[in-house]
Amino acid sequence: MTAKRKPTPPPRAPQPSKKPRKLLFKDMARDAIAYEAAPGDKFALPSVVLAREAAEALAARAIREEKKIGALMTEILEGLGG
Repeated sequence: MTAKRKPTPPPRAPQPSKKPRKLLFKDMARDAIAYEAAPGDKFALPSVVLAREAAEALAARAIREEKKIGALMTEILEGLGG
């Protein structure tokens, strides 16, 4: 007695290859912040983790310049954006 074998399915047609879409860094950055947009043309960073030494230096500079740390960080980062 021989057991009946199930017929093998026909081979699938190969999927057409899709060319990978090359994204520009500018487009990738825009997409990355699209979900965290703040009112207007701003973006809210949820949190920043700094080494204690860097945080103390930043706080000292903010006190010296009579600014809030967040405002000083914004000023510094916007200056780097070019």
